[in-house]
Amino acid sequence: MKKRNQKTAVNGANGSPPEAETFSLRLYVAGQTPKSLTAFANLKRLCEEHLPGQYRIEVIDLVKNPHLAQADQIVALPTLVRKLPEPIKRIVGDLSNSEKVIVGMDIQSLKAN
Repeated sequence: MKKRNQKTAVNGANGSPPEAETFSLRLYVAGQTPKSLTAFANLKRLCEEHLPGQYRIEVIDLVKNPHLAQADQIVALPTLVRKLPEPIKRIVGDLSNSEKVIVGMDIQSLKAN
């Protein structure tokens, strides 16, 4: 998992395409634990499979910045928050259940595109 100070941003493919709807995703983790690394790897894989070039992942390490948990009401880790498109959605866990993530983040309909 790449780390830059408190946050890491990862754009899909060659950045965000201007015409496609971009998914803004925040992954809240607690350091580089095995569960955090697994969650990031699972999220990256799912985004590449279902949202190529249409996503932005921001990794927020709450060990370094615990005050950032309050904004998105984070009570368990790791937690994935879909900020855009609205409405905001959350999934807790290592994101290993692909079907749960696809349905929970409402990205199943984009798979055919």
